[in-house]
Amino acid sequence: MRGIRPTKRVTALASAGALVTATLIAGAMAAPSATADTGRGQDREARGAAIAAAKAAKAGIDWQDCPADWAIAKPIQCGWVTVPLDYARPNGKQIKLAVDRIGNTGTKAERQGALVYNPGGPGGSGLRFPTRVTNKNPIWANTAKAYDFVGFDPRGVGHSAPISCIDPQEFVKAPKADPVPDSEADKRAQRKLAAEYADGCAERSGEMLPQMTTPNTVRDLDVIRAALGERKLNFLGVSYGTYIGAVYGTMYPGHVRRMVVDSVVNPSREKIWYEANLDQDIAFEGRWKDWEDWVAKNDATFHLGDTRAEVQDQWLKLRATAKANPIGGVVGPAELIGFFQSAPYYDSSWVPVATVFSKYVAGDTQAIVDATAPDLSDTAGNASAENGNAVYTAVECTDAKWPTSWRKWDRDNTRLHKNYPFMTWANAWLNLPCATWPAKQQTPVNVRTGKGLPAVLIVQSTNDAATPYEGAVELHKRFKGSRLITEKDAGSHGVTGLVNPCVNERVDTYLLTGKTDAADVTCAPHATPKP
Repeated sequence: MRGIRPTKRVTALASAGALVTATLIAGAMAAPSATADTGRGQDREARGAAIAAAKAAKAGIDWQDCPADWAIAKPIQCGWVTVPLDYARPNGKQIKLAVDRIGNTGTKAERQGALVYNPGGPGGSGLRFPTRVTNKNPIWANTAKAYDFVGFDPRGVGHSAPISCIDPQEFVKAPKADPVPDSEADKRAQRKLAAEYADGCAERSGEMLPQMTTPNTVRDLDVIRAALGERKLNFLGVSYGTYIGAVYGTMYPGHVRRMVVDSVVNPSREKIWYEANLDQDIAFEGRWKDWEDWVAKNDATFHLGDTRAEVQDQWLKLRATAKANPIGGVVGPAELIGFFQSAPYYDSSWVPVATVFSKYVAGDTQAIVDATAPDLSDTAGNASAENGNAVYTAVECTDAKWPTSWRKWDRDNTRLHKNYPFMTWANAWLNLPCATWPAKQQTPVNVRTGKGLPAVLIVQSTNDAATPYEGAVELHKRFKGSRLITEKDAGSHGVTGLVNPCVNERVDTYLLTGKTDAADVTCAPHATPKP
C-alpha cells in the first residue's frame, strides 16, 4: 500500500514516491475483550494495553491551543496521550502521541461522543481532520453536529515520536534512477539501495522498529479512546486506516460503537503485505487507463491525443525523454511517476496532472519541473515526506513476513511488469527493504468477527487503484453483519470525502443513528471531473 500523499513523494530507493471519543471513566477503562490479542505470546501485550488504557482514562487529555508551528488554528485544541513503546512492558519506556480535537457543533443533547480518524499510509497524519469543521466542509456538517472530530499522529508519525531512515535532504534529491531496470546491473544497484535503506532505518530508529506494527497502533487507538473518556470507539478509517479498523474490530470488538472503513486494504493474512502490493500494481494499470480515456475524451482541452493509445504514446515519449536527459536536470522517470501516479489515485488530480502534461507537450517544460522536482529549501516538508516513507516501510516490513529470496521478487515483478508496467517496478523497489528488514517480522492478525462487534459500514469504489475492490469484499465476509456500499464504475481513493449523495447520506445515517440498509447498496459514480 502506498501512502495517502503520493504527489512529489520520492524515496531514497531510486524509485517512485510511496505512496497512505464523554462517559464515565469506569467505562473508558473497560477490560480488553475476550478475543483481544489472541495467542499466548500476545497475552502480555493485551495486559499491558489494559494497564495503559486505565492510566490514560485516569489522566485524560490536557487540551491546549495547538503549538504555533503545527499550523492548526483555534478553536481546534491539541494534547498528548502517553503510551508504552512496548506493550509487553507497560511500565517501561513511554512515548507521547499527538492528538487534536474540535467539539461537536450541535447542542449538548445532540452530542454522541468523539469520532476518531485515520487517513491511511502507513505514515499519514490525522491532525487535519478537525479542519473539516473549521473549513465548513458540507459533506461532514451533519456528523459534526453529533461528534467531536479527533485526529492523531500514529506512533512514529509527525509529532508522535517520529522515526527516520535517511537524511531527509538526501531522501528527496533528484533525479533518481529509472525504476524500470534495463539490466541485471540496474537491479543490483536497486537491491543495494534497498538494503542500505533498511540498515538506515535500524541505525536511525532501531529502538522503535520492532514496535512499529498495526497491532500496536490499534492498542494506541484504544488508549486514546480511554484518554478521551469514551467507553466505546467511533472510528473513521480510510485506506490503511481501514486495516487499523479491521484489526481494532478483531482485537477489541466489544469496544466498537460505530466504524466506517473507506477504500479497504485486503485484510487476508496471505495478502498482508507482499501480495497486496502486487495486487496494487494490477489495479493501478487499470485506473491509469481510465484516466487516459478521460484525457482522450477531453482532447479539445488537453491536446494529448483523442484515443487512449495516443495519450499513452505521449506518456512513453515523455518518459523516454526524461530518461535520456532529465528535464530541468532534475526530472527523470522516477520523478514523473511520483507526480503522475496521483491521477490514478484521486480524481481530484485528473485535471492538474493533465494540465501539466498538456503544457509540457505544448513546449512549457517549466510546469513539469515545478510540479515534480523536489524543493530542497522546504526542509520541513522534506522531513515530513521522509518520515512518512519511513513509517510506511517500518509498519509494512514489521507487520508481516516478507520473501527474502531475490529470485521470487524478480520473477513476480518481471512477470507483472509485462502487462502492468506503470507502477510495478517502482512499487517493488519501494518495498524491497522488507526483504532484508533488521527487526523481527510478525504474523498478521487473523481479522474476524468477535463478540460484541456491531455492524461496520464498508465503503468502496470498484476501480480503486491503491486498495483494490476485492479487499472490501474480503472484509465484508469477515465482519459478520457489516454492510458494503459500492460506488460502481468509480475509482477515486477515499470515497467518503467525495460528493455523492447516495454514499454521503448513508454514512451520515449510520454515524448518527447506527442504522444501515437492509442489504448491501450499489451507488452510481460521483461526477467525473470537468476540465
